[in-house]
Amino acid sequence: MSDRETEFLEYVTAHRGRMLRTARLLASGDAHWAEDLVQVALTRLYVHWAKVRREEGAERYADRILINAFLDERRRMWRRRESSTEHMYDAAPPSGADPAERLTVLDALGKLPRRQHAVVVLRYFRDFDVRTTAELMGCTEGTVKSQTSRALATMRDLLHDSLETLESLR
Repeated sequence: MSDRETEFLEYVTAHRGRMLRTARLLASGDAHWAEDLVQVALTRLYVHWAKVRREEGAERYADRILINAFLDERRRMWRRRESSTEHMYDAAPPSGADPAERLTVLDALGKLPRRQHAVVVLRYFRDFDVRTTAELMGCTEGTVKSQTSRALATMRDLLHDSLETLESLR
């Protein structure tokens, strides 16, 4: 193996889990789509690895590629050809988490427009600040703020109705 391949393999080994967690949130829990997004991101990262390792910004670059892959995939019509109503997960949710509430949040997240969806994942699940989120999405900080505000308002409405329904079933 060349030095380039060795460095890339080390990077993938160290960061693939983080990328997959982010991709699963972007894909609203769809494990297969998340795997596809990570694969696309890693393929694109490998193509540009020489440039990326010189700049030592591989993690930021990989995050940007992942977000762009998500936004690109959401634009494709064939991506919308199926819609599952029940979700299966490869791993159990964190202990103490209510699985019904987790599914409700993932469902609400999946109903957001793609840019709002990406903003919520980056700001609240990845805990990036406004500036970093804007850089990753290739937009202004004002756009991030407005998309966040709209997304949270929509999520509040969606979750309020869904959580009330859950409470009435208990």
